[in-house]
Amino acid sequence: MLIQMSCNIMSEYSSLLSDLAENITNEDLEQLKSACKEDIPEEQSNSITSSKEWFNYLEKNDKLAPDNLSYIEHIFEISRRPDLLTRVIEYRTTVLKISEDDEIDTKLTRIPSAKKYKDIIRQPSEDEIIKLAPPPKKV
Repeated sequence: MLIQMSCNIMSEYSSLLSDLAENITNEDLEQLKSACKEDIPEEQSNSITSSKEWFNYLEKNDKLAPDNLSYIEHIFEISRRPDLLTRVIEYRTTVLKISEDDEIDTKLTRIPSAKKYKDIIRQPSEDEIIKLAPPPKKV
C-alpha cells in the first residue's frame, strides 16, 4: 500500500514538473534563476539552460522534492507567476493532502528568506502592543 502510494506521488510529481516546464519560457527561466541567485552560484546558474535542468539542480540541492515544494512556491510567488504557483498548490493540496494552514509553519522554517518574517506573521500578545496616547487637544 505504501509503495503504491509512493509510486502514485512520484508519478504525480513527475507530471507536475513536466506541466510546469511546458509553461516556463526561456525568458521566464532567466527570471526564475534570478529570483534564486542567493541559492544558485552564478557559474551554476549560467549552465542551466532549461526548466528541467533548473528543477534537477533544485532537487540535487535539497530545494525541491515530491513532498517539499515550498521553495518553488516562494520563487513563483516573488516572480509573479500565479499560474505556476496555483499548479503547485493544487498538487500540494490534492496529492499530498497538505492545506495552506498546515503549510504555513513549515514554509517559514524551510525558506531561508522567510525566517525573518516568522515573528511578524504571528499575532502580538497584549503586552507587546504599543499603546499610543491620544493626540494633544488644539487650543
